[in-house]
Amino acid sequence: MASLKGLQKIKVTHNKNYKKSGTKSYVWLLNKWGFEPTKPGPYYQMQKVTQTGAHGSSHKFGGKAYSHRVLAKKPVGTDTPSDASQAGEVGAEDQQNDSMYLCPVQIGTPAQTVMLDFDTGSADLWVWSSELPSSIKSSSSGHTIFNPSKSSTFKTSTGSKWQISYGDNSSASGTVGTDNVTLGGLTIKNQSIELAQRLSAQFQQSTGDGLLGLAFGRINTVTPKAVATPVDNMITESEIPKDAELFTAYLGSWRDADEPDKGESFYTFGYIDQNAVKASGQEIYYTPVDSSQGFWQFASTSATVNGKIVDQSGNTAIADTGTTLALVADTTCEAIYGAIEGATYDQNQQGWVFPSNTTADNLPVVTFAVGDKQFIVQKEDLGFADAGNGMVYGGIQSRGTLDFDILGDTFLKGIYAIFDQGNSRFGAVQRPETEQNVSAPPA
Repeated sequence: MASLKGLQKIKVTHNKNYKKSGTKSYVWLLNKWGFEPTKPGPYYQMQKVTQTGAHGSSHKFGGKAYSHRVLAKKPVGTDTPSDASQAGEVGAEDQQNDSMYLCPVQIGTPAQTVMLDFDTGSADLWVWSSELPSSIKSSSSGHTIFNPSKSSTFKTSTGSKWQISYGDNSSASGTVGTDNVTLGGLTIKNQSIELAQRLSAQFQQSTGDGLLGLAFGRINTVTPKAVATPVDNMITESEIPKDAELFTAYLGSWRDADEPDKGESFYTFGYIDQNAVKASGQEIYYTPVDSSQGFWQFASTSATVNGKIVDQSGNTAIADTGTTLALVADTTCEAIYGAIEGATYDQNQQGWVFPSNTTADNLPVVTFAVGDKQFIVQKEDLGFADAGNGMVYGGIQSRGTLDFDILGDTFLKGIYAIFDQGNSRFGAVQRPETEQNVSAPPA
C-alpha cells in the first residue's frame, strides 16, 4: 500500500529542445482532437477511402473499402481540394511533435527513471522500450529506454496490446506489462505499463521518453480490456484519504524568472501544496467534473474581455495539460483579438496574430469561467510564439467545430490546478503575478 509519508513535488523540466511554433502546435491539436477548422488556412480534415485486402496485379480487386477522416494540407495557392489525390500529406515536419514540459518518473526494481509528458487529455502510460526495433534504438540519442528485463518486479500482461493513432497516420503501439511506478515519492504497485514496439516518425521526434495520461481510464487504449491509470490505482490504496485522491499541476514559464516563485513548475500526487494556495491569497474554488467522455470537463458558460462578458451559454471546457494553446469559440477569439490593436487573423499561419511590441497596458484582461468563477489568463501568455514580421502567434486560438473549449497551458499557467478525482471535481486558485513579462517570444 502507498504511504503518504515522504511525498514530494515532481519537478517539471522545461524541455530545452522544444521550439515554439504557433502553426505547428495548432496542427498537432487538429490531429489530437480531430476537429475541422472553421477559419481558413492550409490544413483541414477530409474523408479518405482506403481499400484493404485487395489483390491482383494492380491491387484493384477484392478487399474492403472504408472511409475515414485524415488530416490534409492543401497545395499552396489553392482552395480546399475536392479529392484526396490533390491533398498533400501532413508529415512530421508540419507539426509540433515535442512536449514543452517533461517530468521524471521511476519505473521498476531497481528504478529506471524516464522523462514523461504528463497529459490530462489522455489515459495511457506508455514508454520507449527495449522492444523497439534496433534502428530506432540506435538513433535514440538522449532517450532513456525502459528495459523490462532489468526489473525484478515487471510482469508481462499476456494478450494485452495498445495503440495510439492520429489523423495524419502517426501511431505508437506495443505490448503491456505491470510494474512499480513512483510519482513524487508515492509508489504504485502493479501499475500497467505500455511498452512501445513501434513508433512512427512523428513520435520519434519527441524529446521525452513517453507519456503519462492523467485523464479518466475509460479512454485508455489497451485491448482487449482497458487498464487502470496511475491515479485510479493510487485511489485504490487504502492509505490514501478521501481528501487526497487527487493530483495538482503548477506550471510556470521562463517569463516568471523574476517572480517570487521563480517560475517554478511542479506536479503533486496525493496532496495539495498549501504554500501555493497560501501565496494566492484565496481559497480553492471547486466545480463538478463531467468525466463521461473521459476528460476533466466542467461548465464554462462565459468569458470576459476587459470586463465585458462574452456569453457562452451551455458551454463546457476541458483542462488539458497536454495542449499548449487554449482553444475557444470563434466569437470569443474575435472578442479577444478585437481588443488588441493591430491583431489580425493570418490565413497562411492558420491563426490569430498581433504585434509583438504590444505592451502589457495595451493587452486586454481576458478571463474564462471555471464553473461560476472567472480566472484570468496572464497577459504574458496571450502571446505564444514568434510569427515573423514583427508579429506574435496568439496563445488563444479557434476550436473549430469542437463544441467545447480546451483550456491548455496558456490558461493553466495562470492558476494552480487541482484535479480531484476522488470527489469528481476540478479546483483552482489564481497564480499571483507581480508583473507581466510580455517580452517577445524567442524567434
